Amino acid sequence: MIQLVLYLLVGSLLLLSLTSLAARRAEGGSSALVQARRALDTLQVGLLPADLVARVFDRADLDYVQAQPSAEVRQLFIEERKRVALLWVSRVRKQVLSLRKFHLGASRFYAELRLATELSLALDFACLLLACRVLQAFIYLRGPYAAPRIVGSMAATATRVCDVSQKSLAFLTPAYAARVADGAARPAR
Repeated sequence: MIQLVLYLLVGSLLLLSLTSLAARRAEGGSSALVQARRALDTLQVGLLPADLVARVFDRADLDYVQAQPSAEVRQLFIEERKRVALLWVSRVRKQVLSLRKFHLGASRFYAELRLATELSLALDFACLLLACRVLQAFIYLRGPYAAPRIVGSMAATATRVCDVSQKSLAFLTPAYAARVADGAARPAR
């Protein structure tokens, strides 16, 4: 009788293990690819263009507002710019976390990255996430103009991460779109 209970217990554990494996989503699922592609597009087009970064952290606006006689206007400007800068950093961080999640889980199924590239990318992710937190602290404590070097370093590192991610996700880009991006597409006649 004890043997029968033991066999039933082992059998039910095996059945439970197989059920949980079957129910678990594959790491390389399409949703991970779509999320990574969206994060990459958001970073490249919406958050990291040099003119946007320069505009958010440009001191020329601050100099102009500081020349105004109203202290209330100056204070309101600094508060609003601080809010915009913090929002920018948090959105960059969120998209970087999404890309990191892709690289940790699904990237190995689709991209053929060398070990050195993976290690460099891991270091870039770590530095980028640390820079985001440090920049958030600087902006929160000292305002949006406190750490221009961190902003530049963070944008450059994010661009490197985007370049590697772009190569990892290249198979999702249709051939025509890739030619247009390279300037090789010609209009149909």
